[in-house]
Amino acid sequence: MTFDKIPKETDDILDKFEKNGYQIAIVGGAVRDMMTVNEIKDWDFTTNAKPEEILKLFDGYYDNTFGTVRIRTNKREFEVTTYRSEHGHSDGRRPDKVLWGTSLEEDLSRRDFTINAMAIRKNNGEFELVDPTGGENDIKTKTIKAVGVAEDRFREDGLRIIRAIRFAIQLNFSIEAKTLKALTSSGEALKKIANERIRDEFLKICLSCDSYDHFMILRDTGVIKIILPELERCYGVEQKSPNRHHQFDVWKHNVMSMIDCPSSDPIVKFAALIHDIGKPLVADITEEGVRTFYNHEIAGARIAKQLTARWNMSKTDSNRIYKLVRWHLFTVSEFQTDKAIRRFIRNIGAENIEDLMAVRTGDRLGSGSSRESWRLIKFKERIVEVNKTNFEIKDLKVDGNDVMKIFDIQPGPKIRKVLEQVFEKVDSDELPNQREELVNYLNDLSAMKFLEKN
Repeated sequence: MTFDKIPKETDDILDKFEKNGYQIAIVGGAVRDMMTVNEIKDWDFTTNAKPEEILKLFDGYYDNTFGTVRIRTNKREFEVTTYRSEHGHSDGRRPDKVLWGTSLEEDLSRRDFTINAMAIRKNNGEFELVDPTGGENDIKTKTIKAVGVAEDRFREDGLRIIRAIRFAIQLNFSIEAKTLKALTSSGEALKKIANERIRDEFLKICLSCDSYDHFMILRDTGVIKIILPELERCYGVEQKSPNRHHQFDVWKHNVMSMIDCPSSDPIVKFAALIHDIGKPLVADITEEGVRTFYNHEIAGARIAKQLTARWNMSKTDSNRIYKLVRWHLFTVSEFQTDKAIRRFIRNIGAENIEDLMAVRTGDRLGSGSSRESWRLIKFKERIVEVNKTNFEIKDLKVDGNDVMKIFDIQPGPKIRKVLEQVFEKVDSDELPNQREELVNYLNDLSAMKFLEKN
């Protein structure tokens, strides 16, 4: 292999450690990615220098108790970790004891897969690859293989089960037979893993997966049933029936929708994956043999809310996913009024429209349909036009102060109820948004004892 991808800033770090009498090597994804077409985003190092010794050489800070120091050079940060040896993993998540290691080879032996157990160091001023487990050859043969005994690696940290699948999907590799067998038999270890760690790995899968067969590894190994049983239930739920456009069952349709969703945002890709997750709950078939899934978007949105809570997603991401699932089945018609389109914009939020269109595109392609219909194209054009003058309650020419004065009430939810009634009239063009007209209408509502009746 060649080492021409190593930037001068990284090389300077190696030189500075060596000049001060320490061993130092590049490790992790950077070494792996140098042998593939993947962009190298981070340069990580391992060394025999202790954290306090590292901080004497560089500006930085101690990150955690496992020997990682973040150093700063030219406004960039690099991770430098002291050689480690790990002992015992009784909880299946983290080592019981972490000790300083004595050599680079010992440090590499504790890593998960051979493609991640390589290092680059300098020897007499020249770069050399350190590859004690055959990672370079596994990259050439496109193989994911555990370091040492696969069962031991997965027992130490159950998250490695998903990581193996994620690497296979990202790199378009195959999982070595013994590793795959151990992965399949070790699924229970996933139940010990924090939901946040599972979430982060799974979102990477959503973003990088471009093959249905690769995604099927998650089901064939039983992993999806453990981490996302709601999605697994979609498998075998048939959709083909008279007058229906679907070619696949709900499972495959969801997966293909995710793959075909034209977004680079993992949250949007995940929403595409689960957009029809409510169908198994509402599936029915008519006397004519037509399969129906009435209100599946409502059932799916409820499931999405439960999923995002279980995976401890942020409030922002949870709300986005909920809305993308809840409103993915929007109506597209050339006869829709501006009022209907404004209601659509309010439901989904103007900031989520582009993402919803990406989910809709994935939905269409994942059904075997064309990318866009002429109606969808026209609908997008209408949204742009209507959104330029999007009308909301805050745009009314009357406000809460007017309501309190005319109805003689104190601040509270009743004000919103009155303003919503006014908004409905203006939004449907039954009233002009002019102050005099709206004040008169408020007086009429008060005289009609609107709040007492509502």
